[in-house]
Amino acid sequence: MTVQPTGKTAASRRRSLSSDMGTLETMADKASTNPVITIVTGGDPYLNDQTTRDLCGKALRRHPDAELVELDASTCDRYAFDEAVSPSLLSECAVVRIDNLQNADDKLGEAIVNYCRQAKTHPNDASPVICRHEGGMKGKRLIDQLVKAGARQQPVPDLKKAEAKLNFVVGRFEQQHRRIDPMAAQQLVAVLGERTGELAAMCDQLCFDFDDNPIGLERVNQYLTSNPQVTGFAVADKAIEGRAAQAIIDMRSAVEQGTDPIALIGALAMKLRTLAKASAVRSGTITAAQAKTNPWVLKNATRQLSGWTSDGLARCIRQLAWADEQSKTNGGDPIYALETCIELISHKGRQTR
Repeated sequence: MTVQPTGKTAASRRRSLSSDMGTLETMADKASTNPVITIVTGGDPYLNDQTTRDLCGKALRRHPDAELVELDASTCDRYAFDEAVSPSLLSECAVVRIDNLQNADDKLGEAIVNYCRQAKTHPNDASPVICRHEGGMKGKRLIDQLVKAGARQQPVPDLKKAEAKLNFVVGRFEQQHRRIDPMAAQQLVAVLGERTGELAAMCDQLCFDFDDNPIGLERVNQYLTSNPQVTGFAVADKAIEGRAAQAIIDMRSAVEQGTDPIALIGALAMKLRTLAKASAVRSGTITAAQAKTNPWVLKNATRQLSGWTSDGLARCIRQLAWADEQSKTNGGDPIYALETCIELISHKGRQTR
């Protein structure tokens, strides 16, 4: 059964994945007309860089005798560019990658535009140029000039929304003809959603290391046990469920394996902040948009609010602040501090002694 982490039908999710994100290979394949200059613009930084690398790879396969020349528009000048695109003793052409196009000075920009115009007459003999632009308004005029001169602009999608991140995870598995359970995909996004490169690498590693199809939540957690954020989430979940003893055992085990108590405290605090946001949304103090939290995370936190009060949440957060201080001072006892936090959280902030 195809994974549907966002609640859409399999067909609509695949259409969304194709139209909103696509895959890196698809983005690179769109350059089928082989323009002399391609400008990769904006979007997620990891996808931007990956798309640039894929386009350079395709250009090198079309020109097996060419060498890759890498320039940075922040530091190079028009003379370095002219030399890069000119024939050399070793090859008639090169594949030129230019990073930070938005930082190109006027003379360098003019040289790139002139080259684009001139190369249109004999595109097959010209050196392909792949420019990487971070996005935004800086350097937009140069992009417009290049497009007008015949360059091709390759926009890259961003991964700001939770749905886009989940689709990215699902798509990454589909590229390798594998599937992932919705909760497992959500766990990966919760932990690594702000670091796309690590998220992509984790998906690839899971596919390489395990034959499960689909990859389940237990397998993901097993793989990520060395990640303090995952361990902290697991400890916090058990504490919130009232399973203080098991949470303390897991916490001690993580510390013995080398996890820094500060990292566990940070993960516990993140969980409580999410509960506080869910409480504020439920009471109408803020909107779901103002919470700036993934909808499924907010939904799960709302389900965990039963029995919690504002005072209880505040008491737990203050206790975690004290535990953080204990972990950062020579005279403190971070393990004891963590245990008291876990016990307090398991009783929903109510003092029991």
